[in-house]
Amino acid sequence: MAELTTLESLLEMGFDRNRAEKAVAKTGNQGIEQAMDWLMEHENDPDIDEPYVAPVGNVLGEEAQSQASTEEPTLGDTAEETAGEDGGYIETEDGGKRPMTDEEKREKVKRLEELMRVKQAERRERERAEEVEREKHRRKQGQELQQIRQKLQDDEMKKIAEQRRREKMEDKLARQRVKEKIARDREERAQKFGGGAPVSTAASSQPTPPSPSSPTGQGPPPTKKEYDESRIQVRLLDGSTITTVFKAQEPLAAVRVYVQMNGNTPEGQDFTLLSPYPRHVYTDLDMEKPLKELGLVPSAVLVVTKK
Repeated sequence: MAELTTLESLLEMGFDRNRAEKAVAKTGNQGIEQAMDWLMEHENDPDIDEPYVAPVGNVLGEEAQSQASTEEPTLGDTAEETAGEDGGYIETEDGGKRPMTDEEKREKVKRLEELMRVKQAERRERERAEEVEREKHRRKQGQELQQIRQKLQDDEMKKIAEQRRREKMEDKLARQRVKEKIARDREERAQKFGGGAPVSTAASSQPTPPSPSSPTGQGPPPTKKEYDESRIQVRLLDGSTITTVFKAQEPLAAVRVYVQMNGNTPEGQDFTLLSPYPRHVYTDLDMEKPLKELGLVPSAVLVVTKK
């Protein structure tokens, strides 16, 4: 009875001849398990189903040359190597070998098929584990990328918040400087125009006896009263009013700053001032003029209007 070689075993198991020949040649005819391993590892190769072409110098069926021990066996050598092939013979109790029966061949093919299923299951499990690891790596990279994006967004929000805080602080300091300047101007004007008032007031508090040489009905003509303060009422955009007192020599800009600081005008809203009776809209040049020069002493009503 003919032996069952590795190539024949693969064909019995249903492998294509081209694949079986390649597996036997590539594994050097080292046995069915090595050939099966090679087939499972290379089953997705694009040229797996192409006919096997032996390397140059090797012809199927020729005798091995002197250097054949270091070269890859050919399919001709595979077909001729029957003696000692585990697939075709079984050792007997007396140490000899006998050909395998058809039943034994079928049993061996059955075992090989079971071995192939086990190896395929192991390969699928290995591929599944590798896929799980790749998915874990992909998710980890996604989480790291999301963390980086979140950090960049947080840093940007911090920069915006810091910029707004700085702008508010600068605006607050600017308002404070304006207030301090107004206070200094008031003090300077009070000292300049009202410094002699207490002395004259004290002197005037004492009654002066009438001069005997001056006739009673012949005194100097009455002088026009001089006011050093002005009571300003300002009507805001929403109809409400605010009232305060300014020095007569203070510029109209002081009233504008007072409205900015104490009124309900929206921040950034530009506005101007006008007198309703007679109607007069004050310009930027008017802002530098004293209230007295503009005729706003001793009292006046101003209206806030949008520019």
